[in-house]
Amino acid sequence: MTLTDAGPLVALIDADEADHEVCRLVLAGLRLPLVTTWPAFTEAMYLLSRAGGQVGQGALWKLTLSGRLDIAALSRSALERSAQLMAKYADLPMDLADATLVALAEERGDRRVFTLDTDFQIYRLHGRQRFEVVPG
Repeated sequence: MTLTDAGPLVALIDADEADHEVCRLVLAGLRLPLVTTWPAFTEAMYLLSRAGGQVGQGALWKLTLSGRLDIAALSRSALERSAQLMAKYADLPMDLADATLVALAEERGDRRVFTLDTDFQIYRLHGRQRFEVVPG
């Protein structure tokens, strides 16, 4: 299982994305399923609607319905932690998708995140531990 941000989901589906090939190569080395949160999934859906419309969105649904992408439920404590994180990183600012991924990572004890977002180089798990960002 690998926590996954919206960027790689879009890049995997949209062959016109600059990071398409890199994300395809990285995906081959990751353990499935990929795991994301509803905010990151929603962000990917929105970006795919702008890039390729229904075809891209349909591909994202297929990835989810096939079991290769899991959308994790967020506990009450993960939601509370997301709010705290957004306040803590307000200077970036941290968006909702990132906050929920960090909170989920903390809750599950996962350090690896599949993302194209350089902010994950700044975020810290429990305020101390760095993420293992792929691609690095």
